[in-house]
Amino acid sequence: MFASLPSTAQEFMTWPWSKIEPYFQDLVSRPVSQTNVESWLSDWTRLVNLLSERFTRLEIATTVDTTDEGAKQRYNSFLDEIYPHAESMDYKLKQKLLESKLEPPDFEIPLRNMRAEAGIFREANLPLLSQEMKLSIEYDKISGAQTVEWEGEELTVLQLKRVYQDLNRDKRERAWKLGAQRQLEDRQALNELWQKLLRVRLEIAENAGKVDFRAYQWQRFKRFDYTPQDCQTFHEAIEAVVVPAAERIYEKRRQRLGVERLRPWDLTVDALGREPLRPFEDVDELKNTAGTIFQNVDFQLGKYFEMMRREALLDLENRKGKAQGGYCADFDVIRRPFIFMNAVGLQEDVQTLLHEGGHAFHVFETSQLPYHQQLQVGMEFAEVASMGMELLASPYLAREKGGFYTTTQAARARIEHLDEDILRFWPYMAVVDAFQHWVYENPEKAADPGNCDGTWSQLWRRFMRGVDWSGLEDEMATGWQRKLHIFQIPFYYVEYGLAQLGAVQVWRKAVQDQEAAVAAYRKALSLGGTRSLPELFATAGAKFAFDADTLRRAVEAIEETIGDLEKENRV
Repeated sequence: MFASLPSTAQEFMTWPWSKIEPYFQDLVSRPVSQTNVESWLSDWTRLVNLLSERFTRLEIATTVDTTDEGAKQRYNSFLDEIYPHAESMDYKLKQKLLESKLEPPDFEIPLRNMRAEAGIFREANLPLLSQEMKLSIEYDKISGAQTVEWEGEELTVLQLKRVYQDLNRDKRERAWKLGAQRQLEDRQALNELWQKLLRVRLEIAENAGKVDFRAYQWQRFKRFDYTPQDCQTFHEAIEAVVVPAAERIYEKRRQRLGVERLRPWDLTVDALGREPLRPFEDVDELKNTAGTIFQNVDFQLGKYFEMMRREALLDLENRKGKAQGGYCADFDVIRRPFIFMNAVGLQEDVQTLLHEGGHAFHVFETSQLPYHQQLQVGMEFAEVASMGMELLASPYLAREKGGFYTTTQAARARIEHLDEDILRFWPYMAVVDAFQHWVYENPEKAADPGNCDGTWSQLWRRFMRGVDWSGLEDEMATGWQRKLHIFQIPFYYVEYGLAQLGAVQVWRKAVQDQEAAVAAYRKALSLGGTRSLPELFATAGAKFAFDADTLRRAVEAIEETIGDLEKENRV
């Protein structure tokens, strides 16, 4: 009967559950043996891929236009009418395979993942998981509507970031405070949304028989290779090794700016008084140049990106009503990625596209894996794909190598990436991750947004030293409201810090031998979810680590490179 399934997700978009269910019933009732398990898995994959791509397309529609009520309704209808039934049947299929004791080739890790998923599956949680996803969309709607009037023009808060690079300090301060004030206007709405989300998550964990939501989420994310204590070790290593390095960067910036105190609106302006980097005028230029960079990193990667352009798999420009942030989604039927971001003409946009491009290449590289279950890659390594690509592409930012900038500008962009996006990022990552551990260790306290403000402020002072926030206590305290992961993907943030450490190691190998490093990187990507995190890191040429010594070597390499770039280019 599987021959009658649609070949595309578009044909599948309106299928009701009554039409989908017979395919699941066939899989549930079909005997599975050593001789037919691969064909059974192939049929399961076809069905799940259709459902997955349908869901992804519905979700994307809610982010490309947060004002589209029809898109929101279609998404919610799927969550109400399809998702719970599909999850229930998927659980039965996992149980069926686990009980069969069969072990198809390259399926050891997927089977381990299935055991974890089966262990926390509860029918009672299906409507709660749907509710959680619906509430997450509310966060996008609130943040996507944040606009301000600036010099006679309506701008999104993201578009206002361009002004933060203005050389006029008073103008930067006015713009920063205007954006912050607009965000504070939604403080109460986000507090109320937070309380709803927290209640739902606590109920989900209780239903699953977990001691707390952290334990539930740990199993949900299949974190077999590290523990919450490892995260604590990582936080402490960051505090000991990276925070002092970040303070050195802030102090150098303060001195170069010639200001008594470094303030939040002083962090992205050029400290030497140069005009902001403006890498592109429009998204077509961004696409053209990024395509050349990817091709210079690796010819096949360049072909992948060109394929995305040709097939309209890029939505890059910022606009009113568009959800904030950036992501790469997977269309599982056609085995293609889709990149969503909010470009406004900044170097930050270049980094975002390089980052999401790494995720996209991961999708392409795993396209040869036969089963859907082999595509579930731990985000700790999935982010190595993206952050590694940012660093692998960095030597090609100069125009003479196909990039956006003069040689001096390219060096400046690389320095900004190394200090802003890596050295200064690790402490921020520690704030976000430590905050989430506190929330779910202390859910009763976290139910009061005032306590969340207080804890965030404490963590900020612990890790984010070097910038003066006096008189901006409310803006600092509510920083947790502006981190979408806390609202939408709880506990998904430490992955960035761990992956960044892996990516730096990949990059250091590339400094010695770019071709070999890219080959190892692509090999690791092609393994998908068929290997453990330590094995994936090792294949890419890195160590999966939390310790201060590994982090110290990475920081030393970064600081050395920054010093070399400054000296060679007089930046």
